[in-house]
Amino acid sequence: MANINGDSLKDRTFDAIVIGSGISGGWAAKEFTEKGLKTLVLERGRDVKHIKDYPTTNMYPWEFEHRGQMPLEVTKANPVVSRCYAFNEDAAHFFVKDNEHPYVQEKPFDWIRGYQVGGKSLLWARQTQRWSDFDFEGPARDGFAVDWPIRYKDIAPWYSYVEKFVGISGNKDGLPHLPDGEFLPPMELTCVENYFKDFVAKNYKDRQVIYARCAHLSQPEPIHLQQGRGQCMKRDLCQRGCPFGGYFSSNSSTIPWAMKTGNLTLRPFSVVHSIIYDDKKGKATGVKVIDTNSKEEIEFYAPVIFVNAAALNTNLILLNSISHRFPNGIGNDNGLLGKYFAFHNYRASMSAEYDGFKDSTSDGRRPTSAYIPRFRNLHKQETDFLRGYAAGMYSTRAEYPNTQGTGKTLKDQLLHQQLSPWFAGSHMMGETIPKESNYVALDKSKKDEWGIPQLKLSVDYDDNDEKMIKDFFEQMTEMYTKAGFTNIKTRDSKQAPGLDIHEMGGVRMGNDPKTSLLNKWNQLHASKNVFVTDGACMTSTSTQNPSLTYMALTARAVDFAVREMKKGEIA
Repeated sequence: MANINGDSLKDRTFDAIVIGSGISGGWAAKEFTEKGLKTLVLERGRDVKHIKDYPTTNMYPWEFEHRGQMPLEVTKANPVVSRCYAFNEDAAHFFVKDNEHPYVQEKPFDWIRGYQVGGKSLLWARQTQRWSDFDFEGPARDGFAVDWPIRYKDIAPWYSYVEKFVGISGNKDGLPHLPDGEFLPPMELTCVENYFKDFVAKNYKDRQVIYARCAHLSQPEPIHLQQGRGQCMKRDLCQRGCPFGGYFSSNSSTIPWAMKTGNLTLRPFSVVHSIIYDDKKGKATGVKVIDTNSKEEIEFYAPVIFVNAAALNTNLILLNSISHRFPNGIGNDNGLLGKYFAFHNYRASMSAEYDGFKDSTSDGRRPTSAYIPRFRNLHKQETDFLRGYAAGMYSTRAEYPNTQGTGKTLKDQLLHQQLSPWFAGSHMMGETIPKESNYVALDKSKKDEWGIPQLKLSVDYDDNDEKMIKDFFEQMTEMYTKAGFTNIKTRDSKQAPGLDIHEMGGVRMGNDPKTSLLNKWNQLHASKNVFVTDGACMTSTSTQNPSLTYMALTARAVDFAVREMKKGEIA
């Protein structure tokens, strides 16, 4: 870089660099700064400060120009992001618009992004389940991916460490395939959900319905109050940003916590071009950044680099980090970078009615509902598809007006709403099988406005996914029917991959450098001072929501990296 003087070089040198400020990047920042390391966090989007930058958080419905709905011209201009359930007038400012950051769809893929400090931690669904050895041992047992280099015992203490700080509402359910955690008190299930829970327990020995664990402060502990967070008010307006800090986000928790140490430098508007690899030193030395607005190229330096840009952008950055040593992307000696990409299958859902509990209804809101952990192919292979699925389950009772009659009769009827039968819904979250044919790569001809190659996505469903959907419909229909539910309807949305927003893989962990990119500590096999702890590192997807695992892996990896730095193994 031209015109580098000693002072500017010193100002651009840190103990650690973290790329990305979302759920995993925020945790990397917290851990590094708490351990005394001067840490630079690079975020390609704008700054978003807790409360201050939540413009819609306390708005009433009538204060929105379109009553919360997106105008037709906006949805037409944004066919990808407008498919996301949260892309509405109250939260659209937290989403990337389609024309702002184009990408190449070799096969249809809905890439939902949030480019700002906090990333998608402002928008996530906040469901948090641990993995078990049924998940970590799955590839070795079923032969559908390389063996995970870790097991539950390796990450269990880090789950506990993260859960205590985040705040997870849940029950101790005693399930070996869905381990218990460090829980705050649970919120309530509806009477219909409790009924279905009891029915399943009595009639299916291998299946459970539980309260869905979620990252909400049902009863804050001192550690949460120290963060400046308060109790969840169950407003169910989480996508706007929570002024109480009732749910976990980087903005309300890890980023301000790291900032208080005095060791954090946060640089928004910083598009990461690549990781700098010094062929002579034989290691990565820093990060090349392009200022989002000025397009100025800047280089920052540190002995350790954590890549937490979210799975797809992490793959992009590593693929674009080329050098004499790594002509196909940093760490990519085996040519597998970007391959074996996977996601969660959310295509299947269903609805039903229940005619009981006519003397009861629900009151208020809540951020979660019931959850059915995976029960297929747990102890043995029992179906014609590999792995399995989890399911969400919720119920509600709607009010509706009786508009018959005129005059006083009509007025009285409108004042006293009638109740519908109980409505019950369910959706599948299926594990997809990582395949070499599901990959992401750099497009050879198209570049973005910062001169970086656009990402090309070639990801699709397979026969295993179709069989899993069929089984979900069959099993849930049977369970609902036996439980006395009626008017059961199934729906396959046929949505493209990506709308699940659970992208995983491409930089997978493993024991063998010939078949994986990262070791058991999330280090690149071929570049030991570069770590990946976001969704890109995942060897397989399991059926659980993945964010809790990203956070635990990040805290564990930072702890290891700092110990290695102190020993001089990373310098």
